[in-house]
Amino acid sequence: MSNELFVYNTLTKKKEVFKPLYPPYVGLYVCGPTAYGDAHLGHARPAVTFDLLYRYLLYLGYKVRYVRNITDVGHLENDADEGEDKIAKKARLEQLEPMEIVQYYTARFHDNMAQLNALSPDIEPRATGHVIEQQEMIEKILGNDFAYEHNGSVYFDVEKYNRNYNYGKLSGRKLEDLISNTRQLEGQQEKKNSFDFALWKKAAPEHIMQWRSPWGRGYPGWHIECSVMSTKYLGEKFDIHGGGIDLMFPHHDCEIAQSVAASGKEAVNYWMHNNMVTINGQKMGKSLDNFITLNKLFSGDHKLLERGYDPKVVRFFMLQSQYRNPLDFSNQAVQAAEKGYSRLMNGIKTLHTLKASEKSTVDVQKLKHACFEALNDDLNTPVVISHLFDGVRIINSIAENTETISSADLSELKTLYNDIVFDILGLKQEEENIVSDELFNNVVNILLNERLQAKKNKDFETADRIRDKLQSLGLIIKDKKDGFEWELEE
Repeated sequence: MSNELFVYNTLTKKKEVFKPLYPPYVGLYVCGPTAYGDAHLGHARPAVTFDLLYRYLLYLGYKVRYVRNITDVGHLENDADEGEDKIAKKARLEQLEPMEIVQYYTARFHDNMAQLNALSPDIEPRATGHVIEQQEMIEKILGNDFAYEHNGSVYFDVEKYNRNYNYGKLSGRKLEDLISNTRQLEGQQEKKNSFDFALWKKAAPEHIMQWRSPWGRGYPGWHIECSVMSTKYLGEKFDIHGGGIDLMFPHHDCEIAQSVAASGKEAVNYWMHNNMVTINGQKMGKSLDNFITLNKLFSGDHKLLERGYDPKVVRFFMLQSQYRNPLDFSNQAVQAAEKGYSRLMNGIKTLHTLKASEKSTVDVQKLKHACFEALNDDLNTPVVISHLFDGVRIINSIAENTETISSADLSELKTLYNDIVFDILGLKQEEENIVSDELFNNVVNILLNERLQAKKNKDFETADRIRDKLQSLGLIIKDKKDGFEWELEE
């Protein structure tokens, strides 16, 4: 096993040994949500992926500064710099201030992240708090002649940049393809080329969110905020930039171009991207009516859901796929993950009941080696989980007295499961049933006596309702001449 962590660098298209620029310090920047709607399954994937990375870097002893932004201005209805600002539109439709919209959905996003047991970032900057810095970077890009101003808007000159550098190097897009495939949209005649993107947009008088600038009143484009906030808090050159694969083009390609155009060098050492979440094999989208928010996923309030799913199980489900692979959501897949999660947690409960023997017939070091080898192989969580289940089989064998374990190995095994399952994978134990057996038995007997009385009163509707409800909870009820008997299904 190599003790080195390998990560897949999307820019170089290969796995590389992770070497921080300024060890033991690590700068990690992750693109956060646009605060105009509830977080959905697509938001959960990067949240879990980069929480895992953050946790593992901390476990390895690095001092990590984790920055995740909140987009609260500049994200227009399409990526061609046209349409209304999504947050301003939401504010107009709901007759609220834009920052009310931002605050409301940011708070709900934080609630969802807590439910998924994702650690909070060290810094969570908002685009609206960094408008001055965005203007300053735009002025640098203009000064280096990679942008142009037209009628109060400033656009990045992609064709000119591409003469000196490679625009689209992250996603693999070629400028020639952009030229042939990009259609002209209404209102874009002020651009030199339709694929040029906005650094600053002139605001119409009725536009809610606007600031003074050297080019007139307006607001920043979407891409500039991440170039500014990442380098402000992590330096001109930092270690890791993460996000969903859907952001590679145009967002992250534009970030690279902006940073190079402003400073002459790329800001990011390692680009990491998680793959997409599909729903029953289809891309998630409102037009397909398969758009599932996390709140609906947890409550079950969606027509595609058979029931709600515990956030702990959802996290475990996502970890069962390596972050660079597509992840297909279905009721069957999550229910299978639910069973696996319970099996793992039951194994850990059993682990803490084991008694040590004089010697071991199991190889704990081999299990530990396999788990960390998989983690170091670009966070290969499905392989890690398979090894953890191998360990559960060992635990059960010890409990059944077919294997033995020494005191030192037992302590090592407990530490291994605590470190990987809870500290690194970020899973949580199932809550213990806080209702005592005696109280539960008393409540069931009270309800069954109520049912018995209802039957005597010929109120069969109430009697059947009580019976059906108790049976749905897993009780087997046997009526007798002198009363009743009941037991729980095994």
